[in-house]
Parts: sequence; C-alpha cells; structure tokens
Amino acid sequence: MPSPTALSLDSPVRQIRGVGPSRASALENAGITTVEDLLYHIPFRYEDRRQFTKIRDLEIGRRAVIRGRIARILLHRRFRRTFLEAWIEDESGRIRALWFNQPYLASRLVVNAGVVLCGTVAIDRRLGIKTLMSPQLELPSDHGSARITGIVAVYERLGGLSSRVLRGVIMRLLDDLSSRMDDPLSADVVRRLEVTGREEAFRIIHLPDGDQDVEKLNVRRSPGHVRLILEELFLFQLGLASRRRLARLGFQDARFMIDERVRAAVRRILPFRLTEAQQRVAREIADDMRAPHPMRRLIQGDVGAGKTVIALLACVIAVENGRQAAFMAPTEILAEQHFSTFRRYLADAYSARLLTSRLRGRERERAVRDVAEGSARIVIGTHALIQEAVRFKRLGLVVVDEQHRFGVLARDELIRKGWRADLLVMTATPIPRTLALTAFGDLDVSVIDALPPGRGAIRTMHLSSAEPRRINALLEETLDAGRQAYVVYPLVEESATLDEVRSVMRMTAVWRAALPHRRVGILHGRMSSAEKERAMTAFSRGAIDVLVTTSIIEVGIDVPNATLIVIEHAERFGLAQLHQLRGRVGRGGHPSTCLLVSHGPLSAEARARVETLTATHDGFVVAERDLELRGPGDLVGTRQWGAPRMRIADLQRDFDLLAHARSHAFDYAEAIDADPGARSLREFISGPGWERRFGMSLRV
Repeated sequence: MPSPTALSLDSPVRQIRGVGPSRASALENAGITTVEDLLYHIPFRYEDRRQFTKIRDLEIGRRAVIRGRIARILLHRRFRRTFLEAWIEDESGRIRALWFNQPYLASRLVVNAGVVLCGTVAIDRRLGIKTLMSPQLELPSDHGSARITGIVAVYERLGGLSSRVLRGVIMRLLDDLSSRMDDPLSADVVRRLEVTGREEAFRIIHLPDGDQDVEKLNVRRSPGHVRLILEELFLFQLGLASRRRLARLGFQDARFMIDERVRAAVRRILPFRLTEAQQRVAREIADDMRAPHPMRRLIQGDVGAGKTVIALLACVIAVENGRQAAFMAPTEILAEQHFSTFRRYLADAYSARLLTSRLRGRERERAVRDVAEGSARIVIGTHALIQEAVRFKRLGLVVVDEQHRFGVLARDELIRKGWRADLLVMTATPIPRTLALTAFGDLDVSVIDALPPGRGAIRTMHLSSAEPRRINALLEETLDAGRQAYVVYPLVEESATLDEVRSVMRMTAVWRAALPHRRVGILHGRMSSAEKERAMTAFSRGAIDVLVTTSIIEVGIDVPNATLIVIEHAERFGLAQLHQLRGRVGRGGHPSTCLLVSHGPLSAEARARVETLTATHDGFVVAERDLELRGPGDLVGTRQWGAPRMRIADLQRDFDLLAHARSHAFDYAEAIDADPGARSLREFISGPGWERRFGMSLRV
C-alpha cells in the first residue's frame, strides 16, 4: 500500500489507511471515491457524551455513558445465536450489558479491567432486569481508535460501514493529511471571510474537542461548518462575479442612445400610464441599456404585474437604435399571445415576426430570411429562435420569458446570435431570495412589486370533492353573471396507475352533460398547435363559457372576463404552480375566485400548501414557503433554474452566509488579479474546475 505521505484530496479511498478492498468497494458503491469525498461525508448529528452517569441513576429508555469495572463475562449460545454478557459495576451499583452475535468481543474484555460503555437502557423481558443492549464500548487498550466519549460525531452508514468505523477511518485520514491539505482559498480570502483554516475546519467537524459548542455543531454553525459553507458559497459566487466581470470588459462607449427621439417613440406606443413600480424598473433598464457594458437584468413580478409592457419598451429602445430584439417564450401559446400583445401596442410602427416550430415550408423560409436580413425588427418565438438556421443581422436585445422553463444554456445560445447583446430575463414565478442569488447571481434584479390599478381581488377557497353542490353552485353563479371559468385537472386522460385521479378527457364530457346550456371547451398539451390556438381564441372572445384544461394555462393566458378557476386534485399540484394557476383570474376589474378542490385526506405537506395559498396572495411569500416545504434539492425546476450542486451549503438554511459570501466574492473579483496567492483560484474559475464542481456554465 502506498505511504500515507502520498495522500492528497484527490487520492482514491483505496489508499486510505484502514480501508481495505472490501471497505473501498463499499465506499465507492456509495459514491465516495476520493479522500475529499469522504471528508465531505459530514456527520448528521453530534452526541454530547462528556458526562458519565452513575449506574444507579440509569433510566429505562434513555441513552447514557457509564464508566466502570468489568465484574463478570459470560459467552453462550442459544437458538443458533451467540450471546456475550458482561456485568459492569461502579461505586453506585451494577448493570448487565448484552451483545448479540459478536463473540469476538470476548477476547477484548478482561475481568477487573476498566471500561466505558455507551448505549440505551432497556428491560430484559425474560429476566426483568436493566440491560444495556449492544452498547458501544471503549477500553484502555483502544488508544488511537475512534472514541465513544466526549463530543461524538454520528454519521449515516455508508455501504454497511457503521458510524464508529467511519469515525476511525476519518480520524486516521486526518492524521495522515496533517499540514498537507490544500486550501482553495488564498490567505487574503481567508482574512476577508474571517474563517479558520481548512484542515482545522475538518477536524472540528469530524473530531470536535470538548471546547466545541454541541448546539452549534448540530445546527452547522461551528467554526468548522461555517468555514466550509462559506468556502463553497464564496467559490460559487466568485464564478458568477467573474462571469459578470468578463461580460463588462472591453466596452467604453454607451451602447444604446436614449434621447428625446427614443423617449417620444416609447410614449407613442404606451396607451396608459405606468405604475410607480413599472416606472422604477423601466428606469433601471434604460440606465443599463445606455451603460457601456451589456445589460444582464432579471425582472421579477407577480402574475399580472405588467412585465410584458416593460419588455416591450426595452425592445423599442433597441429597435430605435438600429438593433433587433428577440423575445423567447417557453410555449407556442405564450409566444403567440405575446406576439398578439406586441402587435396591438406597436400597430404598424415596427415590423414584428412570430417564429415557432409551427411554421412550415415557405412561411418559415420567409420568416427566417426576414430575421437574417434585418427587416424583422422584433422577433417573438419559442426554442425555434435558438436553432442554427435562425440568424440575426444585428441582434441587440434578448428577452427571455419564464427563464426556468429554458435553463441558462438556452438563453446563452440566443445571446451569442448577437454581439454581446443585452439580456432581460422575466419571470412571473417569484424566485426565493436564495435562488435569486444563485441561479441568477450574475444578474441585477428588478422587482415589480405592485399590480396595475383595476385588478380584481381574488378570493381563494378550499373545498372537498365531497361537496359537489357548492362547487357547481359557484360555477353557475359565475356563468349567470356573464363571466367565464377554468376547470383544471392534473391528467389529460385516464391512467391505469392513477385510476382515482380525474382527467380532462373524461371530465369534459361530464361537464358538457352537466351544463347542457353552456359552451364547454377543452384545452390540453396533446392537441395540435392549431387546435390549441382555436380553443384559446374562442375562450378569449367569449365563445366558450367553461374551459376544461390542464396546467398548460399556467403562464401567460390573459382573459379578463375569466373570474373563476376550479383546480381539481389541488393536492397533486406544487405550491408555485397553484399560485400561477390562480393568476389566470383576477386579470380584469371583477372580483374573482380560486377554488382548490382536494380529493381524499390531505398529507401534511399538501395541507401546508393549501393553507399557504388560502392565507396569502403574495407570490414571494408563496415562493419562500415552497422552498421551506420542499427544500432547494427538491424544488421543481431547480435544474432548469440553474441551481448549483452544493456539498455542504444549504441554500435555505445558509441564506445569511450566502449573502455574506456574495458580498465578499463580488468585491474580491475586482482584486483577484492583484492577490499573489490567488493562482489556484484563478485557475479554478477560468478552467473546467468551477463548471465541473457546480454543474453550471460560466460561458458569457
């Protein structure tokens, strides 16, 4: 076996002292392949075993640590099982310890020798006496092995390796790595962050001494935990800061002029006065566009906040400066709706083109040619915009709607069709603060935090499917008032595995039979583009009273006369999705209702979702609650958002440290070239290391 001195963080686990072929295979099968992987297998709990309990004070059902003398040892077999029995005594009394199928322990135990035991006190049902069942033990001869006293780290098992085995392996590993552990942070960064050294951090985490605070260890706020969490968050944020810095290099002059001519063009297309929130965000965008570096900005706004109009104004600025603007939406329905909105506002002022996969033959050829020649000044489309055949003459602005439906790479592909084009990202799905600082950490953030005047209030109610009369009565009341309604189901058609879940296909027929004098339409994702367009057009024009649909209407559908949305099987939808669906109503001046209908008993998480939605209409509150309920690792769309892979940091728990790391990383990005100890940091950011580590791209 290689000498321990040859160990590095990249060494395979097979080289660790005490890890033979069997243990190495178990670790590798559990995803632990290197020394660094094993060091990042962080204890999930710490036990305070610094206090010894007298034998007479032991309580049944309680875990305790005792110190005493071995008075008697018995080894016997019964029913093909081996029983090792030892009687331990101290000055206060005697207790029995019992181990099953561990006869090898008998060779370690010696009568009259001292021993420390840790275990849970139980009652032996056969004998009726207190017994320590399979306790951990520590003997005077155990010098150098994993201790069971003091503050003890407790690990999740890895491939059959127990917590105590892992403690012993990691203890020897840290000894072999002593004073030779690479630190990815320079001395300047360690000073800026005010953290301990990396080797000390791992020792605090894996082998805490008696001076550590057990409570801080258990909530991952010990100096060791804070060091590694800040290290991870700092490295991630430094990558984002470098990306942003690179995007701004090499520009000296204003890229877009915003003079009186451009302002007049903007005023001409606005049929109404912007809200104060919209005006503030419009000014932020205008300042970005006339700055010497490309704009990278995210607009957050709740459903119906008026983000599309702001994006339209940015497009006008670009076009008035002789550039093209591209607007990418996640679905054909949404792209077509944006195209209709743009044409309504622009009239004949500018040439706008719609480009989706639905275009075929000569119609598509003509659209692609107009984009390439520059006669199409504003191009609205779907993923079709990033196809290789689509080329722009002078693309200056990229607008991406509902970014989480695309991912970072798709937006970057579209940006590269121009030359350092400005980027404006929009989302009506409120982003928790943590994801805003990670997935969009290289973007400036604007928030439209007020709805335009004239929006109707939305009442959110929860009913059981066992109350069909109340549901039907509310629907009839809405239709009698001349309004329209959505009824949403989770499935398009019946499923053999989900036979209790209602579907759009079956329930459309049911509703048509129940409402013979009403016009009931259907909309779902399996329909052709033409069929979907006809259904939405009919509903928008009032030719359909009730639209039975799926979550396909989640974003971008704007029908002011629709004042009721019934969401069946509400327990099967995510919290953010429910909030988006609710936003399909309340878009006119009429009071509206969102009815959440649950089928069967609710789980604790489903009940929490329903209670959140009925308690608040604030999308940002909803987003934070969604993150709290599911965690960043489970949040739907986090891969699409671009959430990074984290080994020790938790985006929800560590938000305070994330903000701290971000502040220092963005400051340090401007000083990194002057730091003589930053060579490895620069290589990590500029080479493949960062992208491999966090699973994201740094391409500008």
